[in-house]
Amino acid sequence: MTIPAHPVAPAWSSLTGKRILDLSRLLPGPYATSLLADLGADVIKVESPHAGDPLRIAPDLFDALNRNKRSIALDLRDEDGRSTFLDLVRTADAVVESFRPGVLDGMGLGYATLHEANPRLVLCSLSGYGQSGPYAQKPGHELNFLGLSGFFAVPGRLDGHITRPGVRIGDMAGAMHAALALTAALGAETEGQHIDVSLSESITAWCSLFALPLRDVPDPLEAGLVQGDNDTFTTADGRGLSLATFEDKFWHRFRTGLADDFPALHTPAYDLRAARTAARQAVSDLLRGVFRARDYAWWQARLNDLDAPWAPVLTTPGELLADPHTTARRLFSTPADPAACPQARFPVTFGAGLDTFRDPAPALGQHTRELLGAERPFRAGPGATGRAVQR
Repeated sequence: MTIPAHPVAPAWSSLTGKRILDLSRLLPGPYATSLLADLGADVIKVESPHAGDPLRIAPDLFDALNRNKRSIALDLRDEDGRSTFLDLVRTADAVVESFRPGVLDGMGLGYATLHEANPRLVLCSLSGYGQSGPYAQKPGHELNFLGLSGFFAVPGRLDGHITRPGVRIGDMAGAMHAALALTAALGAETEGQHIDVSLSESITAWCSLFALPLRDVPDPLEAGLVQGDNDTFTTADGRGLSLATFEDKFWHRFRTGLADDFPALHTPAYDLRAARTAARQAVSDLLRGVFRARDYAWWQARLNDLDAPWAPVLTTPGELLADPHTTARRLFSTPADPAACPQARFPVTFGAGLDTFRDPAPALGQHTRELLGAERPFRAGPGATGRAVQR
């Protein structure tokens, strides 16, 4: 089978020319393959012709996770669909899937079958807990992985209260490990292999860097991870800002530069990091009173003059899009349709250049005829609709 190449991929990328068949759905797998697609991989999204990826019900998120990909509609539950998929496998470099362990084998498309069809193929399996172990068959989602990861063992506030983040970091950690592992495996000049990515293990690996050093600490708040001067504060007009005077030089510059306005800062008692950490509540109370005394515009000017490590706390999407730094660095796309949702580009700037927004997310089965040949029937069900984001 001869399949046309994906156009306009960056010529300098080692991923350009690599073909990835993406069976994954929802967030982790599609985010992993979106990173690879941005960097030039030819990602072919293989979807059920009946409804496609369930995330299509959230079009803004779906569009961002599936740009630069092509969609083919195949029913892997019937023999013809599986046979066609194996034909695709023979042209591919990798397959990504996110079924529960054993499901792909039950469909007759396990690693042994794929390896027989294409010995150089890399199969990347993303699952909640990995392909083996006592939790392997447990259902799970991002909050479950966070609960097991050690995330809730690491305090981030002075009161010790730990809340779940709104961003799905448990899923995103696994997605990034999958993308990194695939990039490494696709660069190897060896036979194919099966990559086992556990979403739970991925976020645990992140959290363990901070949780494990607390293993012999009776009170995690005493470990020094929480400080009164590395926090968010509210100004007189209700705006939020963050201050991170972690290093002594920044604290000293901050407190001496503002001592005339706030005499309570005119003390060397907290000039050493250890002293500020030990007195974190007193430092926090001091700073909260200081920041409440002036409005945001005053603080913006003074903190910039002091070259302090501070930043505004953005609490709305509009503020995020209007931030002068993200605007100057062109982090977000500018949709032709004002009603369309902007997207963030691949968040690395390459000297050789990279156009992240090459192709919008595909409609369900949009490239079936292109990939299989016009003579093959397009067998899409009633869910075969989709929209492409404006760029």
